[in-house]
Amino acid sequence: MNFDFSEEQQMVRDSIARFVQDDYDWDTRKAIVASDQGMSRDNWQLFAELGWLSIPFAEEHGGFGGNIVDLSVVMEELGKGLVVEPYFPTVVLFGGLIKRAGSEAQQAEWLPRIIGGELLGAFAYVERQSRFALNDCQTNATKSGDGYVLNGEKVVVFNGEQADHLVALARTSGDQSDSDGLSLFVVDAAAAGVDKMSYAMMDGQRVANITFKDVSLSADALLGEEGAALSVVDALTDEAIIALSAEAVGIMGVLNAKTLEYTKTREQFGVAIGSYQALQHRMVDTMMAYEQSKSLLFKALCEYKQDPAMAAETVHALKVLIDRNGKHVFGEAIQMHGGMGMTDELDIGHYAKRLMMINTTFGDATYHRNRYIETAYAA
Repeated sequence: MNFDFSEEQQMVRDSIARFVQDDYDWDTRKAIVASDQGMSRDNWQLFAELGWLSIPFAEEHGGFGGNIVDLSVVMEELGKGLVVEPYFPTVVLFGGLIKRAGSEAQQAEWLPRIIGGELLGAFAYVERQSRFALNDCQTNATKSGDGYVLNGEKVVVFNGEQADHLVALARTSGDQSDSDGLSLFVVDAAAAGVDKMSYAMMDGQRVANITFKDVSLSADALLGEEGAALSVVDALTDEAIIALSAEAVGIMGVLNAKTLEYTKTREQFGVAIGSYQALQHRMVDTMMAYEQSKSLLFKALCEYKQDPAMAAETVHALKVLIDRNGKHVFGEAIQMHGGMGMTDELDIGHYAKRLMMINTTFGDATYHRNRYIETAYAA
């Protein structure tokens, strides 16, 4: 089986790597994170000009027509630079839902605006009581004439602060935890009744808690079939987990490289600490953890590309492995860097924080271990 990237994928990979190396050094990123918006609009326009925002969308909408492998190439390279611009919430989540559930008219309206860098989006799905159960939804959309009225609250909305439009998951029928009766709506983030409380997460990403109070929606705001949103969201979740896992693999690779370089230059008792056999063994362990994670990611990519349903079991296993191996890699990186590995000035700890956030997005290791068991028994 050929695991080499195509010429186009390698070109995209190289272009992002050059951007991170030349225009996104550590001081630049710190300044962006500390800015009022927590991102750079200039960088976002550059992403559009370079075609990165077009990767997963069809050519008929101006996209690249890429698949899950192309998307993972982008996410891995963005992970290496700890890029905070909202690629994941806008392109993978918001754009992914429009691509999956939107009508031809909705796709024609929204996708070119994402590709052109004109629109920042977000997916509002988490509620205070829901944890990882996406079907646990109290936000409701009730019929009102030809449209709907939206009420409820969503928390930890990635890019919720800067998003121009949101896709909100709301209940249109049934009880709080029913699988049926959930619907998706495109909501103008500036509409009357939409209130945001924004804050920064420990990894530097900006999120928001968003309250909807009697928000009027037209019939055109409904995305997909009313009451049948959960299957769409579940399918998107698998793709999102693979994308986040690719980002995590990129981060693990950087942590290993930085730690190896440090052990070659840091001296103790007159010799480089990397010359000690005990540390060499630990570096081998972290490299094996990275390679294991990359191998399972490739397995998930191959299965998902062939048939998304076929990859369900592997996706759960991948999330568990990324959690376990990510903790091992960043733990050893911090340990081997000594006391300064804990400081905010050094980038090592920030890579660790991003891995921690990835581990809790769309379910932690315990959740996916249980889902893996359920999927395996069902098969």
